[in-house]
Amino acid sequence: MKLYTNRYAPSPRRVRMYAAEKGIALELVEVDIAAGETRAPDYLAVNPFGEVPTLERDDGSRLTESLAICRWLEERTPEPNLFGRDAAERAEVNRWIDRLMFRLYVPTTHVFRHTHPFWATRLTQVPLWGELERAAVLAEYDALDRWLTGREYLAAGRLTMADIVAFVAIDFGKPSGLRVDATRPALARWYEALKARPSARA
Repeated sequence: MKLYTNRYAPSPRRVRMYAAEKGIALELVEVDIAAGETRAPDYLAVNPFGEVPTLERDDGSRLTESLAICRWLEERTPEPNLFGRDAAERAEVNRWIDRLMFRLYVPTTHVFRHTHPFWATRLTQVPLWGELERAAVLAEYDALDRWLTGREYLAAGRLTMADIVAFVAIDFGKPSGLRVDATRPALARWYEALKARPSARA
């Protein structure tokens, strides 16, 4: 299987980290977002939305959206389980994924887009909005720190896709000056444990 990816973008990184945890081999095809390759005709023929990641399956069919790709891979390779082994676990993992995407990843993206120089010529930045979203991200850091006090992982008592989603979102905050530090000790401990996993370098 072939994964169209970008080394800096968070969405394809979710898939790479997930696949590394599962031991799933993917052929990686780097797509340079900054150079405009996602909007080039050749790539639009692969993904008409002009986004990464895209998974090209062995039969030539293609699947987009990082979480859909990971869920499809989970159906094919259920162990080690990362989405929940039964209905209760799946609900728990998925509620965390939903929360993290809307309350952590999306606001982090807005901070980047509205405060970072990379986007200055690419969209109309609203710096005040970016700073309001920064406050929302830090509030979510606080919530995660409280939840992780006395817990090793976010859900199901083991590493799941929820941890991968959170870790990638937090790492994506670095270019915008968003950092986890000792003021949130439980979150910092969890973050360092995730960072130490080989999959974090995928």
